[in-house]
Amino acid sequence: MPTNKQRRQAAQRHLQRQLERRAEMARKRRRNIGILVTVIAVVVVVGAALLLTGVLAGDDDSTSAADGTTSAPTTGTPAATTNADGTISCTYGPDESGNPNLTDVGTPPDPEATPTQGTTTLLMSTDQGNLTLTLDRAKAPCAAASMTFLTEQGFYDNSPCHRLVNQESFGVLQCGDPTGSGSGGPTYKYAEEVGPDTTYPRGTIAMAKTSAPGTTGSQFFLCFVDTDLPPEYTVVGTVDEAGLAVLETVAAGGIKDVGPTGDGAPAIPVTIQSMTVIQ
Repeated sequence: MPTNKQRRQAAQRHLQRQLERRAEMARKRRRNIGILVTVIAVVVVVGAALLLTGVLAGDDDSTSAADGTTSAPTTGTPAATTNADGTISCTYGPDESGNPNLTDVGTPPDPEATPTQGTTTLLMSTDQGNLTLTLDRAKAPCAAASMTFLTEQGFYDNSPCHRLVNQESFGVLQCGDPTGSGSGGPTYKYAEEVGPDTTYPRGTIAMAKTSAPGTTGSQFFLCFVDTDLPPEYTVVGTVDEAGLAVLETVAAGGIKDVGPTGDGAPAIPVTIQSMTVIQ
């Protein structure tokens, strides 16, 4: 029969084992919580990256967040060069991706002597109201020349604005794809006109692009809030206050069938009935 001392020693060993098991369980709980926090952080970062690349992907991008369509990626085109007279020599290179959603309307005339002064004013007439767009030839001469050319060709007429994002620091309506698929554009592309200080405040008009450099085409997005984006998208001009009121009304209507990256077609459909050069 065990003595009292032996019983006390056995009880102490049993208590020690219980304490060790509890400590091990606590360590596992802390480890599992750490893993969960890490996974959540990764999901947030990946989601933000997908939102940036998906929402502002344009023309022949490899993915389209709006409807899941895909097309081949493209390579970049050379940047513009400055001429002795102050004009810019723009390069509008052919899009050889094989994207079936491209529309051939030619290329902007006289690209080797693109003006870099003054502005061009476009009237964007939609079924939700009119927006006046002022293009800045000094800030983005190649993009301004391209957008003016496409307007003159009737490229934007009767085209839907296919993508809306409405967040506190990311509010844009994306337009400029005649097919409405999110992957359409002209049969040419050109280099971005950006700098490290490029920003996207409320009222900005900027050009969409794929994840690759030198892939700007026809698609553009209109910022109705100060939008936090990396300096990768050409700022081509500004929207007037009446146009911003139209955008805010559309944004208030919400997003139809919102996708996993937080964007989708606007619930209040917007169609560019006509785009005209007025000045």
